[in-house]
Amino acid sequence: MVERKNIPMAMGLFAMLVLFIASSSFVHASDEADDAIFYESFDEDFDSRWIVSEKEEYNGVWKHSKSEGHDDFGLLVSEPARKYAIVKELDAPVNLKEGTVVLQFETRLQSGLECGGAYIKYLQPQESGWKPKGFDNESPYSIMFGPDKCGATNKVHFIFRHKNPNTGKYVEHHLKFPPSVPSDKLSHVYTAILNDDNEVRILIDGEEKKKGNFLSSEDFEPSLIPSKTIPDPDDKKPEDWDERAKIPDPEAVKPEDWDEDAPLEIIDEEAEKPEGWLDDEPEEIDDPEATKPEDWDDEEDGLWEAPKIENPKCESAPGCGEWKRPTKRNPAYKGKWSAPYIDNPAYKGIWKPQEIPNPEYFELEKPDFEPIAAIGIEIWTMQDGILFDNVLIAKDDKIAESYRETTWKPKFNIEKEKQKAEEEKAAAESEGIAGYQKKAFGLLYKIADISFLSGQKDKIIEIIKKGEEQPNLTIGIIASVVIVFLTILFRLLFGGKKPAKVEPKVEKKTNTETSSSQAAGENEDNKEKEETANPPRRRPKRDN
Repeated sequence: MVERKNIPMAMGLFAMLVLFIASSSFVHASDEADDAIFYESFDEDFDSRWIVSEKEEYNGVWKHSKSEGHDDFGLLVSEPARKYAIVKELDAPVNLKEGTVVLQFETRLQSGLECGGAYIKYLQPQESGWKPKGFDNESPYSIMFGPDKCGATNKVHFIFRHKNPNTGKYVEHHLKFPPSVPSDKLSHVYTAILNDDNEVRILIDGEEKKKGNFLSSEDFEPSLIPSKTIPDPDDKKPEDWDERAKIPDPEAVKPEDWDEDAPLEIIDEEAEKPEGWLDDEPEEIDDPEATKPEDWDDEEDGLWEAPKIENPKCESAPGCGEWKRPTKRNPAYKGKWSAPYIDNPAYKGIWKPQEIPNPEYFELEKPDFEPIAAIGIEIWTMQDGILFDNVLIAKDDKIAESYRETTWKPKFNIEKEKQKAEEEKAAAESEGIAGYQKKAFGLLYKIADISFLSGQKDKIIEIIKKGEEQPNLTIGIIASVVIVFLTILFRLLFGGKKPAKVEPKVEKKTNTETSSSQAAGENEDNKEKEETANPPRRRPKRDN
């Protein structure tokens, strides 16, 4: 009995332990949220926090809008073919010189992205010469990060501006070989992790796509640290400097037997006319089966001549007509003579200006980043529907990971499932279309087998095969075959232009009591023969 009484007490202690662990986890997550330097969820309208540029060219309208298929709000690019600029000042500048700094934000290209940007500029303090209401392309930034795509450009930018301590000029340094922009319309999260060891890591959807070192010339262009020396801009190549490694031999003389006028080919005198060559037979003859059309008018059309065909006698013979000896390559041909090349005794190599110390050269152990005082979005895009969300600046990549898991991943999973369902539906529809096309082509092959289409069967089958190779042409192929079918049917019903030529042959068949179907078949054969015959040549009419 005593042991049974202790069971509820033990369960109560276990429940309290679970509650404590859950509470500890909740506090830990809250602590991570508190550790974020800046976070913008766009759950509320942005008007009171973000400042839209008043520059005239930035006429694109920003909207507070839901992401398609979600109740989550974001900052929306609402119109295509516009320039957009908006900025959010931070409560305090973010120092990029100490510790780790993580830059992260989400974008969703709801209408795709053919030409435009979806990146963020992390701006320097306003003392560098800019104002929020005048924010534009010239406003100085410390880092530019995010997707950009147009024409040959398809990259996730990472650019940092750095001041040369010797010249005082700012130089933009671009990450070499950056990752490409995802090509779908799903939500994606972009993360840049700036570590204290001069390393930068670029993540897309939490997966590392690129890593680089700020001090390496292999990772950034141009290199952060300039070269120690540069070519002397005032150095000039001496006039007598000879860069030719080889020159024509000045002592070489053309051989006496060198004939520059000898032709490349000569007549082969050893060639003999092939046996059986038909010298008196022309290569083409008048078509003996051709007849002058009944509607031919000599006055209007000129004197009628039968069309030419290849001489059938030449098919079995090695050739017809006048035989001529072939040509062969001339063994005496040498072409135009030129002196051979020899080493140039005056060769000094390819001239280069001498190197001098680079006045812009400096050394450092870490980049001297300018602080981030504001976040700006300044883009030009041909597509609308670009949605920005969950903009984060943090000191720990674990905080960024926590935000990805809680804000981005649930949306992405939903969108991914929806995309998968749409792709499966499209695949099913495609299979249905493929089945329809298969049936359609099967019917066309049956049409090609109809007896009165026998003369056009090869042509019809050729058209059908082209359609099978290019299924998108199915409707056009069906229309073509139907036109051929109706054209021939119309000729059978109403006759052609020259029925008189067929009548004598039909009469001969009827005299032998051939069936009416055989007469119709021969009538059709004669017509097809006339249609496929070569067109007659017309002589021009002579003036009286």
